[in-house]
Amino acid sequence: QVQLVESGGGLVQPGGSLRLSCAASGFTFSRYRMGWYRQAPGKERELVAGITTAGDSTNYADSVKGRFTITRDNAKNTVYLQMNSLKPEDTAVYYCSAVSILTTTRIWGQGTQVTVSS
Repeated sequence: QVQLVESGGGLVQPGGSLRLSCAASGFTFSRYRMGWYRQAPGKERELVAGITTAGDSTNYADSVKGRFTITRDNAKNTVYLQMNSLKPEDTAVYYCSAVSILTTTRIWGQGTQVTVSS
């Protein structure tokens, strides 16, 4: 069964940190570019960070540069998003996404809620 399962979300105070994880199964993880997206209430889903198949190149939304770091472990079929210096405007549902480099097929996870509030 092809799936992405996110974990690590929760409630954190401004300035705090969270680490999201996304475990992949049912497909060849190393052949997929991975990304984290987020969607806040009333807003469109937006790309937060992306990483290449080998993990040698990353890209970030301007709003999270210098605060968030995306990494992947192909041996564990897992991608991570380390989020530091969190702000209330980071509050959203965070989704993991995989895109095949061969077919451009996209897979979505079910999402994990991140709430930044005092």
